[in-house]
Amino acid sequence: MKILVRILVVIVVLAIGGAVSAKPIAEWWRKRNMPDWRTAEVEKGRIIAVVNATGTIKPQISVSVGSFVSGPVIELHGNHNQPVRQGDLLAKIDPRLYRSNVERDEATLLTRQADVKRVKAQLQQAENDERRAIALRQEDELFIAQAEMDKFHFTRLSFEAQLEVAQAAVAQAQAALENSVANLNYADIVSPVDGIIIKRVIEPGQTLAAAFQTPELFIIGQDMRGEMHVHASVDEADVGLINKAKEENRPVFFTVDAYPDDLFEGRIREIRLSHTTTQNVVTYPVIIAAPNPDLRLWPGMTATISFHISDRPELTKIPNAALRFFPDPKHVHESDRKLLETREDIKREQEDAGEANLSAEERAELRRKRNRRHVWVSDGDWLRAVEVETGISDSHFTELVSGDLPTGKTLVTGIKPKKPPGS
Repeated sequence: MKILVRILVVIVVLAIGGAVSAKPIAEWWRKRNMPDWRTAEVEKGRIIAVVNATGTIKPQISVSVGSFVSGPVIELHGNHNQPVRQGDLLAKIDPRLYRSNVERDEATLLTRQADVKRVKAQLQQAENDERRAIALRQEDELFIAQAEMDKFHFTRLSFEAQLEVAQAAVAQAQAALENSVANLNYADIVSPVDGIIIKRVIEPGQTLAAAFQTPELFIIGQDMRGEMHVHASVDEADVGLINKAKEENRPVFFTVDAYPDDLFEGRIREIRLSHTTTQNVVTYPVIIAAPNPDLRLWPGMTATISFHISDRPELTKIPNAALRFFPDPKHVHESDRKLLETREDIKREQEDAGEANLSAEERAELRRKRNRRHVWVSDGDWLRAVEVETGISDSHFTELVSGDLPTGKTLVTGIKPKKPPGS
């Protein structure tokens, strides 16, 4: 009997002890399983909004130098990467055929000019004969018959016409001579502009055939030390921002693979209307002008570009990680769980898919509402949502336009991974 009583006493004591310790144990277990939140603070600072693109370095103007005449190249003075001035001799085509043409046309011109003198002399003789006949006929009509008078008259008219033909032949010979002289001059290939030869496609002794198509001999980049252009293609969704940046004369920064540690600066020179459509994506060419005094920017280099769209030096900003974070509903206060019934990112995708069925006014309103987001703050054991309206953003922060978030407020951005036991 005593043993039974002792057993009952032990059971009662254990039951009382379990009841007393159950609540602390449950509380300890709950806290042990609570996530360790990763956090970041609301800050004051600068945000630079950019639009990124890629482009190709090109000279301001690339002049293709060709040949108007045919023949073998007997001299070659222009070479790759050679600076040239306007009028510098780049190459020379064998001029013998063209020089002989000039000499032939000079002789033809002399012949035509001599023919003019001959016809003028004959005309003068005809005029004198007609004048004497008229004088004799005035003395006595019987001295010269009317038929003879007609012969003198029409002979003079014939020589006047021959003189016009001879003078036209002189003009024709003069034009032929000028054409031959021009062809002879074209045998000297000269630079039309100041610049640098960026391409040479001929070799000494090569024969050029310019009968059907002008052959390309050199490409000269004009004023490459003064300024180079970056040709970029910008999506139509961003071209409005780029145009605003151009109007505000905002800088453009870019890098090239040849100098990965150097940052180059330029300005938007032009936004061209000659758009390109590729797989229903419309892009517009944007030309960026950048100084190149040390000639480090070469034609054909690929530039990675950042257009500065907006620069706010002092504003309230929230971490982008806080905007991307969506908590598990079990960690959220009951009053805010309805916000997570459909995650905001999924809802936004659904809205995008249905935009085609909306009116223009509805689409504009929907896009304005996209800047209304929620971030999460720790409130005791739960997370509470704070509605915010966002503005411009960079790769790390987004502008806080409105929302109850003072500077220094801690926001939840994720969950820290739990350390394994014993670590």
